[in-house]
Amino acid sequence: MIALEIYVSGNVQGVGFRYFTRRVARELGIKGYVKNLPDGRVYIYAVGEELTLDKFLSAVKSGPPLATVRGVEVKKAEIENYESFEVAY
Repeated sequence: MIALEIYVSGNVQGVGFRYFTRRVARELGIKGYVKNLPDGRVYIYAVGEELTLDKFLSAVKSGPPLATVRGVEVKKAEIENYESFEVAY
């Protein structure tokens, strides 16, 4: 298991990006959360197996139909215990 902090920039707020991310994460069994940041980016904290997180990142880089992802910054993080994947506010 590994944990990642993911910062997504572009047109990613107000286009269903967080709910798309939650759906994909739940389908893949990833734990953590996603939230909008005040600077217009989306922050994702994700815990899972490395291969599963690779699939997750591919989906995040594409985003939902109305989103335009311009950048994805990924950092390794400390593993925290989450029971599910949620949208945080």
